[in-house]
Amino acid sequence: MPAYGQYCPVARALEVVGDRWSLLIVREVLFGGRRFNEIERGLPGISRSLLSQRLQLLERGGVLERRVREEGRVPEYALTAAGRDLHGLIGALRDWGGRWAFDDPRPEELDPAWLLSSMSRRYRRGAVPRRMVLEFRLRGGRRSHVWLLLHPRSGSEVCLKHPGFEADLLITAETRALFKVWLGRLSRAEAERRGLLRMEGAADIRRAFPEWFEWPSLPPSRGAAVGGSPAAARG
Repeated sequence: MPAYGQYCPVARALEVVGDRWSLLIVREVLFGGRRFNEIERGLPGISRSLLSQRLQLLERGGVLERRVREEGRVPEYALTAAGRDLHGLIGALRDWGGRWAFDDPRPEELDPAWLLSSMSRRYRRGAVPRRMVLEFRLRGGRRSHVWLLLHPRSGSEVCLKHPGFEADLLITAETRALFKVWLGRLSRAEAERRGLLRMEGAADIRRAFPEWFEWPSLPPSRGAAVGGSPAAARG
């Protein structure tokens, strides 16, 4: 990124992490993305070449470091001390965005694979006693079927094709509503009451489902998205 030519810590910081996608890459690594494909999965819309370029820039900026485990040749990315120190900034941006720039999801944002990747990152490992298969049948998004596999010890995985196992929990939903439920903008009870979401499976599994994840916590919205009308912003 070109230098700003200003002897200012804000300008210097933006020279390191101010490029488009850079802070979202940091977000992915903060939430457990280690390998190139894992990071890419959480960033729909980025090309592989651009992701590679941004990772190199963050390495040169001292935010990321690349490691190769002895048992394999696939490189993994980890945050340096400087990168870990961005946790507070990511949190502050999340809170600010939740208050001021986070209205209903746009059509191009309704990617169920991204949503399940978010759920996967927030899965409480060990929360299930055995492998659990969650099948999502969705309306109004980029995909109509996705699956999430939860393992007791080895984490979770997103499947875009049938995983070969019967579903323990079937969630049928309008994609926009599912996004809003996950991000706390619509209660699950309200979505079910309005026919926007339905869960099918054993009663004990339906009851336990919310405990399997660390659900995002966003501050209440204080207005419309940035750039919206003044009247909407006033609420």
